Amino acid sequence: MSFDLLHLSNLMNTPLLETTIKSLKRIHQGKVRDIYDIDENTMLLVSTDRLSAFDVILPTGIANKGAMLTQMANFWFEKLKHVVPNHLTGIDPNSVVSDTAEKAQLGTGGLSRAVVVKKLKPLPIEAIVRGYLVGSGWKEYKAKGTVCGIALPAGLQEASKLPQPIFTPSSKAAVGEHDENISLQQCADLIGQDMAEQVAKVAIQLYTEAAEYALTKGIIIADTKFEFGLDNNGVLHVMDEVLTPDSSRFWPLESYKVGSNPPSYDKQYVRDWLESIGWNKTPPAPALPDDIAKRTSEKYLEVFEKLTGKRLRG
Repeated sequence: MSFDLLHLSNLMNTPLLETTIKSLKRIHQGKVRDIYDIDENTMLLVSTDRLSAFDVILPTGIANKGAMLTQMANFWFEKLKHVVPNHLTGIDPNSVVSDTAEKAQLGTGGLSRAVVVKKLKPLPIEAIVRGYLVGSGWKEYKAKGTVCGIALPAGLQEASKLPQPIFTPSSKAAVGEHDENISLQQCADLIGQDMAEQVAKVAIQLYTEAAEYALTKGIIIADTKFEFGLDNNGVLHVMDEVLTPDSSRFWPLESYKVGSNPPSYDKQYVRDWLESIGWNKTPPAPALPDDIAKRTSEKYLEVFEKLTGKRLRG
């Protein structure tokens, strides 16, 4: 499927930075998602066009981002549902609000940015899986020969594929604070040894199956982040989002070369620009130039279409 910038221009709209669903009670506002209470079992999760970098929300939105995140996550939830249950209910988001203006904020069809999800008890960790040596992992490896304390073979280079994917959990920080890597023992202390082992196994399987599929589409998934929760019966579910440009590092296979950090489809493009201007990574974040915001939207759309084989449609 060829990527078409004309298609993007036809989709471009004013980014939605915050939702106002007054018929439901908003119970949480995250870096990207606004969450509303429906009943004791379900809630409405709406992906806005907000973008965060270095755990700080930027003042500039990315057009169509919420719809792309929602549709891509739904694609992966369906594809990987045999590995672990997910938080989707299948309930139409438009059925839980009645006001026309509120429905408009949820989007429609292929531009829907909302899902009705199960209420789960979130685990207090983020399950990061790394398949390649890059970013903070590469910095630690150069200094210590480890990634998050896990010893790796000598002689690896930047962007080297790891002998096997590794599970490197982090703490789950509040909005505006930084996530911190934690050891496998700290993870076990937080959620219990058995649950930590289950999360690690499931996260690695999700990553491995997704990475193998992505390669057939010309995309490398270098690393990714999952969030998990438990239902009332203690059954593990994957939740929030999966394998999107917000939670994963996507590289084009055609430009991949060991020894350098490949160009990225995800928000690394924004991170690189923020680094280049010397921002201190503390609020308030600077506004993005129009060309940076537009190019980021293009990157999100390109990887969406390549991975899902679909076009984003209204």
